[in-house]
Amino acid sequence: MRNFIWIFFLSVSLVAEGQNIGDLFKSMPSELLPGVSEGNKTMLLVDSGETTVPYALGEIKKLEQSSDYLKIKTSDAGTTQLKMLPVAKDSSIVCIIKTVCAEACDSHISFYTTEWKKIENNSFLPELTKEIFFDSSKKEMKNYKYAVSLHHIYPISAEFNESGSDLMLTFNYKALLTDGQIAEIKPFLKSDTVTFKWENAVFRQ
Repeated sequence: MRNFIWIFFLSVSLVAEGQNIGDLFKSMPSELLPGVSEGNKTMLLVDSGETTVPYALGEIKKLEQSSDYLKIKTSDAGTTQLKMLPVAKDSSIVCIIKTVCAEACDSHISFYTTEWKKIENNSFLPELTKEIFFDSSKKEMKNYKYAVSLHHIYPISAEFNESGSDLMLTFNYKALLTDGQIAEIKPFLKSDTVTFKWENAVFRQ
């Protein structure tokens, strides 16, 4: 399966040579960023500083931009990140992180070729569940099962490292739990954040 994936990328992603994040953003399909015209995309990329442009759903603002990374604010509660990730010499894929912050921030991560063909997430990233933040060595302790099985949804937000390809995940449980529930959980947590490193075309913890 891994060999098939590499052959697939080498055949469809070589067009990434010479491309930067601006080129990919401008070619991004409208269904991935509804209501943003090609003209507005171009305006957002005009300079390296913060840029704001109006669009059908309100206002869109550029927050960060480099040759391989772009972060934009799409609403009061939402952001979108685009990151180019190398998979082989002169070839890359695109990772998109869409985050919505309501009661707590929650992210959805997806991957595409540079021609915007969808790729299954499990090729590059393990399933993200709350268990990655818990210390499994304590699973036999009293109340561990209670701590990891509370019925609340546990939102996880994702953010790229400012200068690299590391992916930092944050466990945003506090906003949805009572003080008593938080006290039950804390003894079993390794950390509120976990970093995955991009190595050999896959994210590893």
